[in-house]
Amino acid sequence: MTITRLGPNQDITAAKIAGTINFKNLIINGDMSIAQRGTLVSGLTNGSSQYLIDRFRWAEGGAPSAVFTMSQDTDVPTGQGFVKSLKLDCTTAQGSLAAGDRFGLDTKLEGQNLQFLKFGTANAESLTLSFWVKSNKTGTYNIWIYKEDGTARSFASNYTISSASTWEKKTINIPADTAASGAIDNDNGEGFRITWMLAAGSNFNSGTTPTSWENYTAANIGVNNVNFADDVANNFWLTGVQLEADTSASDFEFLPYDVNLDRCMRYYQTYQSGGMICWSGTTISGANYFQDVRHVVPMRTSATIGNLTVENRNGFNTSNPSIDYGNTQGFRATLQSNANTNEAYFRFKYTADAEL
Repeated sequence: MTITRLGPNQDITAAKIAGTINFKNLIINGDMSIAQRGTLVSGLTNGSSQYLIDRFRWAEGGAPSAVFTMSQDTDVPTGQGFVKSLKLDCTTAQGSLAAGDRFGLDTKLEGQNLQFLKFGTANAESLTLSFWVKSNKTGTYNIWIYKEDGTARSFASNYTISSASTWEKKTINIPADTAASGAIDNDNGEGFRITWMLAAGSNFNSGTTPTSWENYTAANIGVNNVNFADDVANNFWLTGVQLEADTSASDFEFLPYDVNLDRCMRYYQTYQSGGMICWSGTTISGANYFQDVRHVVPMRTSATIGNLTVENRNGFNTSNPSIDYGNTQGFRATLQSNANTNEAYFRFKYTADAEL
């Protein structure tokens, strides 16, 4: 990126701002660089859909018996600027899928961030999805995009991993949805869900791959998809995910680390006060004390607070404090003193989850 300093009488032209960040990529953390929850989670199977790398989730349906490990990896396409990828490793195989079994990787987008696409009108915009992918398991895979607002609508497209254990860039053109039922609600709920299908039982692969948006038809979302769970040797890597309003793919838009992290923390954040004292003062044994806790960045909605613990305390119970109320900005916690002291203090750590 080139930074140009302008004189007081110079106009800002398109040429002078070329190369600046414009947030063309609708995907958050598409370079897989942020992983607040950690860098590895194992034992993913039936009932354990969850996030690891920020904004990307292992998701399943039915009752698959296959087991996976998801991790943040350093295996990336050479010379493309990426330093991290998402890796999925099959650790327990499932050679035969039940009709209702399906699983894959997905990311969700807020409806209010998609309004400029004008879906549901004659002026709806086309999209292009691009990403880098690698697997030892070659063959046909599917991308499935799902809109749940109003009438459920979806679009699916095949892509092929042609060369085993080789990074390949894929580009998928996504048509505009001009049908009135394609409208996306203007709110902070789920607008799109994009899924990289990795296995699909007969309930999800017995139809035909659509060439345009359609009312959700389960049989059409995973046609001819490989069964990625058929061998414990199978691995799948993903990085460089970009979704943009255009008919062709442009170069991946890299964001500064702090900008990317702040965008991720709208949906999930961890907090540990470390050396900072959250509260200090005089306490009376048995009395309740209140502490307002402000999130690092405002969150999408009132967050679910988890793992809230008190540490390095003096004069307070160590049992988990109670939460009185919360909103997008933070929450209030109540602690009870267990001593009369002039030198009481405590520190918090917690997680806050406002995922779609």
